[in-house]
Amino acid sequence: MAALGYCVFDTAIGACGIAWGEGAIVTCQLPERDREGTARRMLRRHPDVPQAEPPEWVARVVARVQALLAGAKDDLADVPLDMQGEPDFNRRVYEVARAIAPGRTLTYGEVAQRIGEPGSARAVGQALGHNPFAPIVPCHRVLGAGNTGVGFSATGGVDTKLKMLEIERAQLGAHPGLFD
Repeated sequence: MAALGYCVFDTAIGACGIAWGEGAIVTCQLPERDREGTARRMLRRHPDVPQAEPPEWVARVVARVQALLAGAKDDLADVPLDMQGEPDFNRRVYEVARAIAPGRTLTYGEVAQRIGEPGSARAVGQALGHNPFAPIVPCHRVLGAGNTGVGFSATGGVDTKLKMLEIERAQLGAHPGLFD
């Protein structure tokens, strides 16, 4: 699905970007160093797509992302995402990541186990590094072995990941019944 428009919006951690298509989010992006950097990155991803006022359904998603990044407990799991261009492995990783509740975490190895591919923790990290839907697909909730804050490709790196987890008042590890 091609993007129809994009916008940049303010959050508690900086200016994020979002692009939408017909009924689904095509991209959601964490902040760059400044608002202009976020807009430039959105244009690189979607060079022929105009910056526009979001339709009402996208504005509701934006408000929910803003609330999440301010500490609201919204998993955004019902937000429609266009994953047509994503490899099957990545889709499976994103599904597991989307099931991690705000304030909870899993390790790359635990995600690999959940998708039925134990031993693929590094590939899980690579898939999350290419996540075009952050924070709707909450890659910040996936940590290194021993619950270490490694491997975050957003601007600010691990500091951004840890800041997002702090905002969520994260408790390390899945709570009982999360994936049962």
